[in-house]
Amino acid sequence: MARARDHARRAEEVLRRSVERARAAGHTWQEVGEALGISRQAAFQRFGRPVVPHPGADALPDAAERAIALLGDLVAGDWTAVRRDFDERMRAEIPAEQVATVWATVVGTIGRFERMGEPYTVLAGELTVVNVTLHCEAGEVLGRVSFHRDGSVGGLYLLPT
Repeated sequence: MARARDHARRAEEVLRRSVERARAAGHTWQEVGEALGISRQAAFQRFGRPVVPHPGADALPDAAERAIALLGDLVAGDWTAVRRDFDERMRAEIPAEQVATVWATVVGTIGRFERMGEPYTVLAGELTVVNVTLHCEAGEVLGRVSFHRDGSVGGLYLLPT
């Protein structure tokens, strides 16, 4: 199993570098997706990294670190800490029990959490949005945390990849 895992990791790295070379050569996400047998959106979500349109302009400076901390609290099962910086609407609409239920569903579907990918940040209007892939035993989920300018959390999503 360890050897197979190592082969899979090497194959993933070769695939990632191939996609990077294809993109650098001018191939579109549509072409990349077709070559991989997936949609252009799936190809972009798996291999692309959105760029903040105006780096640092209005982005919350420590958003990536804060998102990783929040997602770390999520995988540790500290539901109170997850909700600590929720804005008023999020606090009212998403009780700790709901956070726990959603995480239990993720773990029940794709296994225990193993590691986080690298965060990437984008601006969406007034929000700073941080995306982090959460790698689990049998799959991945995209953790997305949206922050208001005051640092409060305006959105927390666990999206299938």
